[in-house]
Amino acid sequence: MNAAFWQGKRVFVTGHTGFKGSWLCLLLAELGAQVRGFALPPPSEPSLFRLAALETLVDSLEGDVREPASLAAALTDFQPDVVFHLAAQALVRASYRDPIATYATNVLGTVHLLDAVRRGESVQAVVNVTSDKCYRNVSASRAFEEQQPLGGHDPYSNSKACAELVSEAFRASYFSAPDARVALATARAGNVIGGGDWAEDRLIPDIVRCCLAGRSVEIRNPAAIRPWQHVLEPLSAYLLLAERLCDSNQAFAEAWNFGPRVEDARPVAEVVELVVRLWGEPAAWHCNSAPQPHEAATLRLDCTKARTRLGWQPQLSLGTALRWTIDWYRRQAAGDDARELTLDQIRAFRRLDDDSATEHNRRAAA
Repeated sequence: MNAAFWQGKRVFVTGHTGFKGSWLCLLLAELGAQVRGFALPPPSEPSLFRLAALETLVDSLEGDVREPASLAAALTDFQPDVVFHLAAQALVRASYRDPIATYATNVLGTVHLLDAVRRGESVQAVVNVTSDKCYRNVSASRAFEEQQPLGGHDPYSNSKACAELVSEAFRASYFSAPDARVALATARAGNVIGGGDWAEDRLIPDIVRCCLAGRSVEIRNPAAIRPWQHVLEPLSAYLLLAERLCDSNQAFAEAWNFGPRVEDARPVAEVVELVVRLWGEPAAWHCNSAPQPHEAATLRLDCTKARTRLGWQPQLSLGTALRWTIDWYRRQAAGDDARELTLDQIRAFRRLDDDSATEHNRRAAA
């Protein structure tokens, strides 16, 4: 992450009241960017957005990406340089309950945003955050590469594949010329963890809620393998990608995987055991044997392209990511300030990022 690049940049973030959006806004503010957020109210109570008082740090607008006029007005009035599109219905099980809202938000919301961008005059780069679940997953053991077929069994996964296709169509139709004003890329991250997530039906928040209440954690699919990563890993990748889009225009305007190290794609049960061990007594878990909606058994990402072309690689092992996450929740529950907790971890991550860049430059010079 290049702090000099972001100093004074005007950045428009959809979905800024969500878990990842809140972390992104704090990271951008720390780097000196001017941020406007556009989103529905926070999707959970409590929320990192409220606890960190983000409305005092960014220009926060309440709005719905399903309403194109208000979205276009918010973007055009702000005249941003960079857009990060995170607004989404982001839960698989919720998509089964309400497929219409899922498609309306994830597909038409993307159409509305990209149409507002193409009609505007200021935006140089758009990073559309989709999902690692956008691939046609037939439970193969190999990791997904960016060129593999898109699909999705459930409405959430399928809607994210559709959002990828929408991005591809807008890129080809409006943003493909070598001198095009806008460079558009999509980003597919793994299962993101970190402090400040209180969403329903997500593993870490479910565990934390039960641990704080002294209850046993109910797990649905203990054998499912997922690519676990700390929230700062994909966020750092999104920023790096946006920098490259601004600096090199269309050279990086394509789809990108941003996942953890190969060895950090682990079964749910193993992650639960690690978290329970970190939390200590009286943490415990049990398996729910009732029939569950379909979810892919295995999901891994191949991030070779990001490593070789962007120079990006994950900084935190799964063990460290879980320690940071549980430490955040413990300290917040004990009364520590949520914004300062988050900024402390952002600054620690930036130090790792700087050390990694220094080592990379040393090896390149050698």
